Amino acid sequence: MRISGLVVAAATGFLLAGCATVTRGTTEKVEFQSDPPGAHAKTDIGFECTTPCSFEVSRKQDFLVTFSLPGHESVSVSVTSDVAPAGAVGIAGNVLIGGAVGIVADAASGATLSHKPNPVVATLRRLGPAPKAAPGPKGRKAKAAPKAQPVAPTAEEPAEAPAE
Repeated sequence: MRISGLVVAAATGFLLAGCATVTRGTTEKVEFQSDPPGAHAKTDIGFECTTPCSFEVSRKQDFLVTFSLPGHESVSVSVTSDVAPAGAVGIAGNVLIGGAVGIVADAASGATLSHKPNPVVATLRRLGPAPKAAPGPKGRKAKAAPKAQPVAPTAEEPAEAPAE
């Protein structure tokens, strides 16, 4: 009976170890957006997609993403991993329950980390002149409004006296 109690205690300790690893996981969904949408997003860790899009990335992985779109200037954004508030809560849980084993497990797995920025947003500037405005109906130019005509004074309104 004494051995089974020890096995249960050890198994419980291992199950509780790594609170952030259990609650947050070792990967994170990173979202990519661009203005205008439809840009090609390519990372230096092998992921690529057309915005808006997202990938599951290891929480420990820092990377660079480059956004490109024909007729626009390319933009690169560095994405880094940093301790997240929720990851800090996981560490606190380890201090209370999981002990040193949990702290080491969370640190090794990267579960306490989150990517910044997330979402990753890039504004792509148009190259060259701005596009011309579309012509009006049937390609005709709009007519200019008629010019205002001076109004003569009425009988109720006396004309101004000439200056001497």
